[in-house]
Formats: sequence, structure tokens, C-alpha cells
Amino acid sequence: MNSRSASHHHSLQSNTQASNQVPGAVGVQKRVFTKEEWDARLAEIHVDREDLNKLIMNYLIIEGYKDAAEKFSQESGAKPPVNLESIQDRMIVRTAIQRGNIEEAIERVNDLNPEILDTNPKLYFHLQQQRLIELIREGRVMEALEFAQEELAPRGEENPEFLAELEKTMSLLAFELNGPSPVSDLLTPAQRQKLASELNAALLLSQSQEKDPKLPALLKMCWYAQQQLDERYTYPKIKDIAKAELVLEHPATSSGSSSSGAVAGV
Repeated sequence: MNSRSASHHHSLQSNTQASNQVPGAVGVQKRVFTKEEWDARLAEIHVDREDLNKLIMNYLIIEGYKDAAEKFSQESGAKPPVNLESIQDRMIVRTAIQRGNIEEAIERVNDLNPEILDTNPKLYFHLQQQRLIELIREGRVMEALEFAQEELAPRGEENPEFLAELEKTMSLLAFELNGPSPVSDLLTPAQRQKLASELNAALLLSQSQEKDPKLPALLKMCWYAQQQLDERYTYPKIKDIAKAELVLEHPATSSGSSSSGAVAGV
């Protein structure tokens, strides 16, 4: 074999070896970790309990669970980084939104800090939009039309995004409130919750606090890490975040599981 052929042969061999190492490549057998092996590896990882307590406290405070934060502080010894009374103020606003009492929520926010709504036209529009939704929900059609014309239409003329949202909201009048419609999502509890979260974030920022809890972001990172591992390994993994159990699937199947265990020891 001459030097040119040898070089070509070596190149093909190198390319073949490289292709066999590509994650998820066809024909590459994944390494399988047993439940015992995986538990042993997890046991080697030290997680500081104080860090876990801070993570939980961060979530409770940002989401506004005052009573839970107080009880958790007593049981764990974790000190809240803020005055828990500030949580109570946000809880009152959130509860008003979830009840559909938008006027009360606006009054409470203005009592806390009137600049929040003055400097956030999008948030203020969403609050007024929700007032319109509540009027339509209660069947107060004439009041809804007047409110939309006086309060929302001028803002829609200034902003195409607001105009599109106003038109979608007004479409509620064309359908039965309890029947199927392409805009029925505006009448669900999720619509109120979305607004409550938006307003909660604005209140947190006004208090120089974080507006997003760390825990959901950490769970998303965990889910992403599992997707990356799936390309190379078969291992006990979390299938249901709510249950937080480690489940090992048989390599030859996609739905069966051979063993499971709580992830509390991670």
C-alpha cells in the first residue's frame, strides 16, 4: 500500500471511529446504568441542606406563600431575606385578581406604589382588559361596550399589540359564555392567574426583589440535562416531576420500567 492509499485508509478509519462516538448515532449501543450504580453515583454528590432551604424559601417568598414561609422558617431555621409582611401585601393583590376583583387590585397596588402602573402601560392595559373580561363574564354587555370604548380603545389606537388583544376580548360577545369558542381561554382561571403573576412580578421589582423563583428554572435545567443524557445512556431518570421518582426503563422498550426509587436522596 502506497503512502497515499495508506493515508486514505487511515482517514476512513478515523471517520468511522468518530461516527461511532456521535451521541445518538444509529447502531451505537447505549450504556446502561442499573439502579444500584446510579444510586451510588448520586450518593457521592453532596448537596448542602442550607442551600436547599434557601431554594425553597426563595420560591415561597416570590410566589407569595406567607404562611408557608413562616412555618418553613420555624421548622428549618432558614431566615427569610425580606420582611414577610411585604408578602401579605402581594397576597392581597393576587387574591383580588384571582377573584376577578380588578378594581380592588388596582387600588391596592396604587396604595403600595402608584408609580408601578404609571410606568408600566402594558401591565395597566392588561388590568383594564381583565376588567372588561369580568364585565362580559357577568353579562353586563352595555357597561362592557362603554368601558371598552372609553378606556381601552384609545390605548389600542396607540399600540397595535393592545388593539389585537382588545379585538380578541371583544370577540367574547359573539359567543355563548359557557359554549365552545376560539377565545374561551380568556374566561378560564388560567387567564386570571397569568395576570396575577404579571402583577406580582411588577410588585417584586418595585421592592428590588427577584421576580422569578429559582426552583422552576432549576427543574427546567434538570429536564434538559436528562434529554442530553438520553442520547448516550439508559439510566434511572425522573419521568414525573410531581412524583420525583427515579425510573429505569428497559433498553428494549419505551414504556416499561424495571425499578424505581425516590429522588429524595439526590
